[in-house]
Amino acid sequence: MSAPKTWIRDLGMGTRFALSGGREGWTRTLLTAVGVGLGVALLLLTTAIPSALANRDARGEARADITYSGGPVSKADDTVLVMPTDDRYRQEDVRGRIMLPEGPKAPLPPGVSRFPGAGEMVVSPALKELLASGEGALLRERLDQRIVGTIGDAGLIGPSELAYIAGSDTLRLGDGPTQRIDHYGTTGEPAPRMDPVLLLLTLIVFIVLLMPVAVFIATAVRFGGERRDRRLAALRLIGADGRTARRIAAGEALAGSLLGLAVGAVVFLLGRQWAGGVEVLQMSVFPHDLNPSPALALLILVAVPAAAVGVTLFALRGVVIEPLGVVRTAKPARRRLWWRLLMPLAGLGLLYPMIGQGRSRGDFNQAMVIGGVVLLLVGVTALLPWLVEAVVARLGAGPVSWQLAVRRMQLTSGAAARLVNGIAVAVAGAIALHMLFTGVESDYTRATDNDLSRAQMAVSAPTSPESSAQISALARQLAHTDGVARVTPPVSSTYAGDTRRDPGKTMAVHVGTCAALRAIAELPSCRDGDVFAVRDAPTDVYTAQLAKAGRTVHLDPGFGSSKGAEVPWRLPEGIRKAQPRKDPTGNITGGLFVTPKAFPAGAALAMHSEVFVKLDESVPDAREYVRNAAAKASPLAQVQTLAASEQSRRFASIRTGLLVGAACVMLLIGASLLVSQLEQLRERRKLLSALLAFGTRRSTLSLSVLWQTAVPITLGLTLATAVGLGLGAVLQKMAGASMTVDAVAVATMAGIGAAVVLLVTLLALPALWRLMRPDGLRTE
Repeated sequence: MSAPKTWIRDLGMGTRFALSGGREGWTRTLLTAVGVGLGVALLLLTTAIPSALANRDARGEARADITYSGGPVSKADDTVLVMPTDDRYRQEDVRGRIMLPEGPKAPLPPGVSRFPGAGEMVVSPALKELLASGEGALLRERLDQRIVGTIGDAGLIGPSELAYIAGSDTLRLGDGPTQRIDHYGTTGEPAPRMDPVLLLLTLIVFIVLLMPVAVFIATAVRFGGERRDRRLAALRLIGADGRTARRIAAGEALAGSLLGLAVGAVVFLLGRQWAGGVEVLQMSVFPHDLNPSPALALLILVAVPAAAVGVTLFALRGVVIEPLGVVRTAKPARRRLWWRLLMPLAGLGLLYPMIGQGRSRGDFNQAMVIGGVVLLLVGVTALLPWLVEAVVARLGAGPVSWQLAVRRMQLTSGAAARLVNGIAVAVAGAIALHMLFTGVESDYTRATDNDLSRAQMAVSAPTSPESSAQISALARQLAHTDGVARVTPPVSSTYAGDTRRDPGKTMAVHVGTCAALRAIAELPSCRDGDVFAVRDAPTDVYTAQLAKAGRTVHLDPGFGSSKGAEVPWRLPEGIRKAQPRKDPTGNITGGLFVTPKAFPAGAALAMHSEVFVKLDESVPDAREYVRNAAAKASPLAQVQTLAASEQSRRFASIRTGLLVGAACVMLLIGASLLVSQLEQLRERRKLLSALLAFGTRRSTLSLSVLWQTAVPITLGLTLATAVGLGLGAVLQKMAGASMTVDAVAVATMAGIGAAVVLLVTLLALPALWRLMRPDGLRTE
């Protein structure tokens, strides 16, 4: 018979044994299927993530209504005025828009069937639910328009997004950042090239998240190894040779992996529906967005069964299967170390040429990065069995529970290592990733110039001639708001130019009381009626030329849309010099600083006004009270929360993706470990029953199981920490970052890994107690 036909026959026979082996065979196959299925489900989720993110980005681009190029749009029957009113509620972002259609053909935003009228709004389902709940009471105070509809999926980037579109009948150009548009969506310009270091981070994130999955799948296909070997000995007794027996064993693993593919597909489909109601770090996706790439799904479909066959044949390479038994109960040959060191050394060899490359020498070689990191992490799985064997062989005497555990590990050190292989790989990768993030974080985190000792929030609003008193009312209302310790008097700003239209020279003009102006300039003695010129600001160019007594300048020179725009003003005598001062946001501004009496009487101008708010941090939800007060005083008010630092959005997105993926991997780790633990206990049922029948205490057996977990996990985490620190150091050098190790974070990640294993062991104890019955020795 030809080789392919022989393989097909033997694999088919193994498959039949797996599916028709009675209760024992089905239990073993189902355990394998569950273990493989959990891994397959996560792999399918991983292949679906790029599609989900691409769909989120596509919807975000399709609804884009803020443009910075393309020139102004003239009013027509197909235009709409849009003002962004983005907000925050506690820790959640709220996307807001105020819209006024200017004609019957005005384009509707995606996901909306009609424009809301004045006093109305359409909201996302998540925002509607929040506003209807007690948790949204404070938000409801400032979003008090009548809800007349919901925004469909096409207008949202995710099911948990908080978004609204409010109507208006008074909106006009010049009201804050209002724009006129005739379509939605970006211009289709290509995305900027990703920073090489961010690309490296993305690659490492995917490798670190997927490697534990691969390890768990490889472990799952080896469930039931001892019972399988006894069946293989029976096959040898009836005439099968050693190669045939191994191929039949591979067929059993193949059956479990194929069933695991089906289990994984079902778990993924169920999890996809559940994912629509889950939000992690403000990230959510619609179920219909989670569509695995067909090519990657096909790769999983082929790779998982092939890996099951390959792993089984590899595991049996050193096992002698004879008709009367399997030579595994005797002392196994000592594991060799030299070839196990080749993998991490080869990985370092692939990464070494890119050390010091940073972001200045082009993109990293992706194939070498993937190969190097994979070899280093696979090296953990290769070194751990040798380390466990070497250590447990030297363990001495102790209590009965300790002796039982040590003897068991000495006989099956490979099984003990397999139990923690996935955790070790996950911890090693997590430590390396954390070191890389820590090393490059300063490059993507910028300290702001915000002075949080002076203010924690800034409230600004456009001031029209009809609403010039609003900003003063806003300041007074804020001063009497809960959670506000102090409010600076408002400063209103506009521009003055040397000509009425299209000026060649301009300077800023700031109007406010002496107390208000002192927040943004170093003034000498000041009283109402004074005018000051600040000429030394970094961005100021023309104040020295324009701020001269007797010179006529034009306020709002062709920039505004108010009725009294381009007001001529003859500058008064007695303009005094002043020095610039950083405002609480860190801005330094120059120009003309004018007290109210010195400003032209009756000048009807569209100005921009701002106040700074210092909070009483002891008051819960102080920021929400400020936002509510601002919304009541002016519907066009913009509220900014000051922060000590800002982080790159792409860097933050990669970090968010890592945390989301890590949560999924930890769930997989816990579930897979529990299945693995239950499978090992099931195989030792008769041994446990025999020990109990001879008088061994249940507590002794329970402690022995804990020791069998504690020793391998301690060795695994020690090895993982060493490999993780080494890999992290290499990655930091590749990125051009200084060597940084956060000992607390490293200990935390190792502790999380240990906690997962110990928790799984405790969850397995009830099953252990059920198995520890003398009647488990019955043979029927």
